[in-house]
Amino acid sequence: MGLESWLAENTIEGKPLIPASTVVPLRDSVEGLEVLMIKRNTKLSFAEGMWVFPGGKIEKEDLIGNPNQESIAKKTACRECFEESGLSLNEDALTYYSHWLPPIEAPKRFSTWFFIAEAPKGAVTVDDGEITEYAWWTPDQALDKAHSNHIEILPPTWITLFDLSQFSSVDETIEAASFRGPRAYATKMIRTDEGIAAVWEGDCDYGTDTSNLAHRHRLVMTESIWKFQLGTHDNK
Repeated sequence: MGLESWLAENTIEGKPLIPASTVVPLRDSVEGLEVLMIKRNTKLSFAEGMWVFPGGKIEKEDLIGNPNQESIAKKTACRECFEESGLSLNEDALTYYSHWLPPIEAPKRFSTWFFIAEAPKGAVTVDDGEITEYAWWTPDQALDKAHSNHIEILPPTWITLFDLSQFSSVDETIEAASFRGPRAYATKMIRTDEGIAAVWEGDCDYGTDTSNLAHRHRLVMTESIWKFQLGTHDNK
């Protein structure tokens, strides 16, 4: 299914999708692959106080001179990255990594492109306005901080970090992402015996297909730790 068909299938009447774009700057370090994360001001109206990757809504200025949706999204990602971190990215260096839609219950439904790119040389700067802090962490370090309640992150951030944790370098990450292509996540929220869970296509509780009641594709969010489940799980 193409992107336009997928988006149309997951659009709710009366609640249009808001186009947005995010980029994950990557760099190599002595500890392995690191990602740039930034903290949103606690006074903002969306994702306040959360640690995220640079990104934001697609603006009218991003539409000028761009022939297609991906080009528009790349321009937005580069613009937002510069505004929020001071890092200047080249649109040609961005690799389409994933696409995210929130659950229908979300007050605002952002249709967000996720890109990855090698971070350029230079210092990161934040304005202490919309963005108050930044850090370079390995994906595992960021997840450990989230699980110990030192930082707050959203499910798309968690899944992205979890996925990136399998790679050891920027080149390996970009090569693998280019080979596999972007992954699409239209999120549905459910309650389980363990706690609230975000589920995606392929999970037995995602749609009406009950042919495999043991199949999981979900992120279970307990108070102590978040757990990703993929594949067949024993229901007992």
